[in-house]
Order: sequence, then structure tokens, then C-alpha cells
Amino acid sequence: MKAIILAGGRGKRLRPITDYVPKPLVPIKNIPIIEWQLRYLKKFGIDEAIICTGYKQEMIENHLNMKNIGIKIKYSIEKTPLGTGGAIKKAGKMINDKSFFVINGDTITNIDLKKLATKKNVIAAIELRTKYGILETKNDKIIDFKEKKEISDTWMNAGIYHLQKEVLKDLPTKGDIEKTVFPDYAKKGILNTMKFKNAKWYSVDSFKDMEECALEVEKIIK
Repeated sequence: MKAIILAGGRGKRLRPITDYVPKPLVPIKNIPIIEWQLRYLKKFGIDEAIICTGYKQEMIENHLNMKNIGIKIKYSIEKTPLGTGGAIKKAGKMINDKSFFVINGDTITNIDLKKLATKKNVIAAIELRTKYGILETKNDKIIDFKEKKEISDTWMNAGIYHLQKEVLKDLPTKGDIEKTVFPDYAKKGILNTMKFKNAKWYSVDSFKDMEECALEVEKIIK
């Protein structure tokens, strides 16, 4: 199967690093995010990745040309930002399979893609995690204090999708899939989810995310 990696963003929250390198080349444990993602895809039998690039795309290509990760790589280059929906629509022209995966370009995870592939038009979901300390109270007294608790039975979009090729015709040329096709499909009852409880998952969007992910990444993607 094939996967689309959405890697065209500027990564402004990781400045000044991203003033010099694109976000996919930001290192986690001395290995760029994009390499960790390609290793992850290969682990689940993905044989080809289409990387949606824009900002400093030549640096991404030059870096990966020097590597032998064991997965075929193609590029879908955006001259201007197309949004997630537009990026998938453009990259999807290179896909002939009946379905494909999509992964956000800053996501590091161990979510099982083979399980995800058993459903059509499905969003991987993980339990919402709060970055703040949670107070458990009784009669205005604090009885317990928990850091970074997972909020049970509240699910968030993990930024990993398994989509049928027919979705491509419904995508906007410019715009986000999360604001266009997904709400429409949800109303029509044709959008599914698969819940991954206790999955390892990081969205690398800040220096703190980088530090936390670095502690786990070698266990997540072996």
C-alpha cells in the first residue's frame, strides 16, 4: 500500500530551527522526523510514500536521496500552500490503489496501520491528553493531583487516516480535509473511526514535544 505524508508546513512554532531547515528535517535523537515516519511506514508494509512538500523542499529531497530507508519515495510539491485537503488531492493523482494512508508530517506513533486498514474512510483516534495538572476534588478539598492525565472516553484525531480513492474527487483544490470533507462525510454517516487505547503518540509541534518524544522514539519505532 501507499501513504501520503503531509509535510509542507512551515513549522513556525519550532523557530528558529525551521528558519534554516524544514520541519520534516528537525531531528529527534539525531534522526529527522521524516526518517522516523518512513521507518514507521515500512514497518507496517507500506512500499511507497508520497511526501507533500513546499517549504525548503529541496533540502528534504537532498537529505533523503542520501539515505536508503527501503521504501520508494515520491514528492508532491506545492508552490503555494494547498491545505491538507488540497495536498491530498494533488498527491492522490499518483495513487492507483483502491485506498491509501495519510499521516500528518509531525506525527510520531506506534498506531497499528494494519488494523486501521480493515475499515474504510477511517480516522485513527487516541484518548485526549491534557498538558495540565488535573485536580481531583471533594468538598473544595484537593484529594489527588495528577500530571498529564489521559481523559477517558474523550477521543481526539490522531492525524492518521485510511481513505478510499473515491474521496479524492470530493476534496477541495485548496482547503483542509478536516474542515470540508470530514464534516460532510460525518453528517452522511460514512466516516468511521478506530480507537487506539494506550497508543504511543506525539505531535512534534514545540521544543517540549521534541524533548518528550526523544525519550520514547526508539521504543515507539524499533
